[in-house]
Amino acid sequence: MRDFTYTSLPQRVVFGTGSLQHLGREIDALGAKRALVLCTTGQRDKAERVAAMLGAQAAGIFDGAVMHVPIESAREVRTMARELGADCAIAIGGGSTIGLGKAIALDSGLPILAIPTTYAGSEMTPIYGLTEAGLKTTGKDSRVLPRAVIYDPELSRGLPVALSVTSGINAIAHAAEGLYAQDGNPVMDLMAEQGIAALARAIPAIHRDPGDMEARTDALYGTWLCGTVLGCVGVALHHKLCHTLGGSFNLPHSEVHTVVLPHAIAFNAGVAPRAMEAIARALGTPSAPLGLYALAKDNGAAVALRDIGMREQDLDRAADIAVSNPYWNPRPIGQAERGLIRELLQRAWEGAPPV
Repeated sequence: MRDFTYTSLPQRVVFGTGSLQHLGREIDALGAKRALVLCTTGQRDKAERVAAMLGAQAAGIFDGAVMHVPIESAREVRTMARELGADCAIAIGGGSTIGLGKAIALDSGLPILAIPTTYAGSEMTPIYGLTEAGLKTTGKDSRVLPRAVIYDPELSRGLPVALSVTSGINAIAHAAEGLYAQDGNPVMDLMAEQGIAALARAIPAIHRDPGDMEARTDALYGTWLCGTVLGCVGVALHHKLCHTLGGSFNLPHSEVHTVVLPHAIAFNAGVAPRAMEAIARALGTPSAPLGLYALAKDNGAAVALRDIGMREQDLDRAADIAVSNPYWNPRPIGQAERGLIRELLQRAWEGAPPV
């Protein structure tokens, strides 16, 4: 047993089919009186349902959440929250909406209640991201951690199959990197492996039958575990590459995670054998990188950056950005490794299997 430090996060989780019915109770527990409801334009109907449940406690709806939280959107919603006198925010949706809620909390300290409808896992973390002038910056701040999270599998029933697959693999990425995190610990290792296993069961089942509620429940359970890992330990190469590709080239969030993950895991395979064993065991495959690649490809997800909007002529700039301010990684990823990172990006762009 290695030495470790474990810090738990102060958060309340309400999990189960139909658990949205407890929304009023959870708002009362926060001591809130006027909640601003956040969503994307595509999830306006869910936001209106939430606002109707709250009645007079609903301050209003902001439906301008978009990917990677542009600073302009953050400023707009912060102003709206102040003008409406909101004393909390409810983020219903995926990582874009929850990220917007975090932008409010970072500025004002307002408590956030998250209601995830995808499998990204942002709701379990004190990590925020903002994009300004084409660069995405991330940070950690306890103020942005949602105080309460309602996981209701019924709300993910309508999540399209394609997004269910990529969102689930996005969640797996959090746990996979947690297994070789600099500040990892045995508690997170257990949660990571169980989270990956739950999503590895759920993704093919949802691909076969989008209405399989047992699989939808498994997927949200895995999301909770993987998101908790992301919130408690650090990230490495995979997340650095995805933050670069998403923030600087506006690639879709879960899709870029899906494409990059097998290659980032392969890059670290030789220096993190225990992590590779755990990932492979959770996937039920002999190879962690190839198992992740197959999980995406066999369930209809894109496995090439060129298929999700990345131009080949931008790969050099992406490599430069990635190594200019690298995250900690078990294998060095600084300027000296720029050529290796560029090769990794080329394979990811082509959709070749990881090596």
